[in-house]
Amino acid sequence: MPCSILLDAKITLTFYQAVSLRDAAATCSWHIELMTQRSQSIVLIGMMGAGKSAVGLCLKSRTGFPQFDTDEMIRSKFRMSISDIFSKLGEDKFREAETEVLQKLSSAQRAIIVTGGGIVLRKENLELLKKLGAVVWLEADVATLFKRAAQTGDRPLLHCKNPREAFTKTLRARLSLYAKIADIRLDTSALTDDEVALAILSRFKKSRGNQHSVQSNDYDDD
Repeated sequence: MPCSILLDAKITLTFYQAVSLRDAAATCSWHIELMTQRSQSIVLIGMMGAGKSAVGLCLKSRTGFPQFDTDEMIRSKFRMSISDIFSKLGEDKFREAETEVLQKLSSAQRAIIVTGGGIVLRKENLELLKKLGAVVWLEADVATLFKRAAQTGDRPLLHCKNPREAFTKTLRARLSLYAKIADIRLDTSALTDDEVALAILSRFKKSRGNQHSVQSNDYDDD
């Protein structure tokens, strides 16, 4: 039976045009299994520039799950940009808001959860993220991450004399935290946003429960 029927038409025939029937069937099976689990969300973590927001939208489109972006929720709460929150209220206030947002998200609701790059800095956040669902670390080489991040103005970390140096230093400090919590690692350097979403869905079933590094060539058919 077509995957689109099994999922109440939430995944359409365009899915079959993007991946092989084998991967489509595997994704369909995973999606149904995911619906029966207690922790049903897909949680995206990673450094700024990894493509979390864009990939989150692709996952939302393909699964039918709602999307929650922690940065957007914090912007809405304070009614100001992330940069203004940092400059006017301080980073500590922002980090407190991140934790509050995670506490409000329910593990009972299937969702795509997009997080800020520094959400892993608090130990309590790591525990909250794991409770919400499967944690997917989107990564890339530092040059790619910095290039992508620099294209967006609302980046407090880059508002300094040497943004590249600050970016690299911050990334190195966070790598072990991302690795500690991730159920799946995915290198996004050579993939489009939609390819990343498809790779997450098609590889998740076999990867769940173990920490795997899924490189771009893992997306290709065997």
